[in-house]
Amino acid sequence: MGSNGATVSWQERAANKRLECANKIPEEWKIPAQLLADLESPLSDKKNDLIRAQTIRKSGILTDRELAITEDYQVAGLIAALADGSLTAAEVTLAYSKRAAVAQQLVACLTETMFDEARERALFLDNLRAQGKLAGPLHGLPISIKDNFNYKGVDSTIGMISFLDEKASENSPLVNILLDLGAVIYVKTNVPQTMMTTDSHNNVFDRTLNPWNTTLGPGGSSGGEGALLALRGSPLGVGTDIGGSIRIPAHCCGLYGFKPSTQRVPNGGMRVCNTSGMKFILSCAGPLSTDLNGIETFFRSVFEAQPARLDSTILDIPWREVPVKSTLRIGVVPESSIFPLHPPVRRVLAEAVCLLEAQGHQIIHLTEEECRIMQSNEIGWTLFGMDQGSKKHLESAGEPPVSAMHYLMKQAAKIMSFYKPTLPDTTSLDPLHKLALLNTHRAELREAYRKTWLQHDLDICIAPPAQTTAVLHDTFGVAPYTTLTNVLDYPSCIIPFGEVGPEDANESFTVNDNQLGAEYNFENLQGAPCSIQVFTTTMRDEECLQMAKQIDECLKSKK
Repeated sequence: MGSNGATVSWQERAANKRLECANKIPEEWKIPAQLLADLESPLSDKKNDLIRAQTIRKSGILTDRELAITEDYQVAGLIAALADGSLTAAEVTLAYSKRAAVAQQLVACLTETMFDEARERALFLDNLRAQGKLAGPLHGLPISIKDNFNYKGVDSTIGMISFLDEKASENSPLVNILLDLGAVIYVKTNVPQTMMTTDSHNNVFDRTLNPWNTTLGPGGSSGGEGALLALRGSPLGVGTDIGGSIRIPAHCCGLYGFKPSTQRVPNGGMRVCNTSGMKFILSCAGPLSTDLNGIETFFRSVFEAQPARLDSTILDIPWREVPVKSTLRIGVVPESSIFPLHPPVRRVLAEAVCLLEAQGHQIIHLTEEECRIMQSNEIGWTLFGMDQGSKKHLESAGEPPVSAMHYLMKQAAKIMSFYKPTLPDTTSLDPLHKLALLNTHRAELREAYRKTWLQHDLDICIAPPAQTTAVLHDTFGVAPYTTLTNVLDYPSCIIPFGEVGPEDANESFTVNDNQLGAEYNFENLQGAPCSIQVFTTTMRDEECLQMAKQIDECLKSKK
């Protein structure tokens, strides 16, 4: 209600929130008007490559030393420099705070900023180091977190009008663990409405843009993390994943992203918009970084901190040192006939397979029947659809669904027009029996994959990360190749590899009446990052990461 008793519209509430967040950016960190005028606008409709154009450097807001801190170090290097005193936590925190603030003004990747609190924390850490002590293995490392993680005294709005102005009373367990390990939490990042679309746009914080090409989406639901890290506004970010929400932004933004097995990384005590207790396919928290050593640093530090002490939702499994085989048996997940791949996605997958085979790894080409992409997604989508909690939150605040939600609905209608379900008709079943049926089919899928894995004696699989690279806003749609591993509960990793280039210019792409897929326009997509996805079986996260590092080194040899 307003001061005069009138009801405040959702539009006014959202505008007030955006203004509040914008006012937290210091005046001296505001981008010069001339720099913004030099960009093609509106940014969301005009192709601006903010990374190759070095727009942040051109803003003049960061000093040369701050540019070096944010551009010349990976996670391990930052931690080492913070530990030996060649960098202070205060200057590193300031550099990343300024860079994140500039990134926000360009691509709308942030929700909340905790710059003052982060500065105080950094000064405390520097004082601790002056006494010859380190807070932990992440001493002084700035870490960005997705908006659904709670940070005491700060909103966790997750882009929903119904959650505005509800400050968290305590930290999420993972936030406390990261702080105990010595990290500095300084920003929270944007998500899509309901966190169930792959385009990070909502009615509260607006649309996050892809810094490689501002006409494209950054992926979702951890899209704010993807855009921020791509602009080097964070050295290490934490997202969550229930259908690809870590991996799709990593893929769209040219980053490494890792979805662990569920119940390994603390995932409790967070803002959600689903109905409490309706946990059919579990979400999991995981890292995004500019290199795989950053991913390993996150896992090793968190797992060794006995996180189950602070989060009852996870299993107490410490980090395991695992041997690395010199030659891997790699299964190749083929293109689904229902979800065809854009030419660049198909090309880079084939190139990766050729490079791995040339290095002596054994390649096993799996069949579409063995991989059951559509069947796994049918199970996943039906389970997701059982919970109407997010819809109720939208209705309670009177806010409309965003465009990406409408696009998903259109895709659902199209697939229902041609696909004959493999699941029995559940319309006559009560919810409990429907859930039992879906769990039975999910168990059968996992059993089929277990047999396939043993039959081919696989170490790891390589798969498309998505049908497309990043695409025009609101057109990414479903995520069949990542949802697969959520339904299986397999750990999986995105490895950046190449970009849309001249070799893709003359390739054609059509979507038939019995297929789903976004439009392919080479002119729009040229220069967009590409990647591959790798995955292993449940709870073999350490093996998945070590093999991903091996595969990454092989792919880098092409350069």
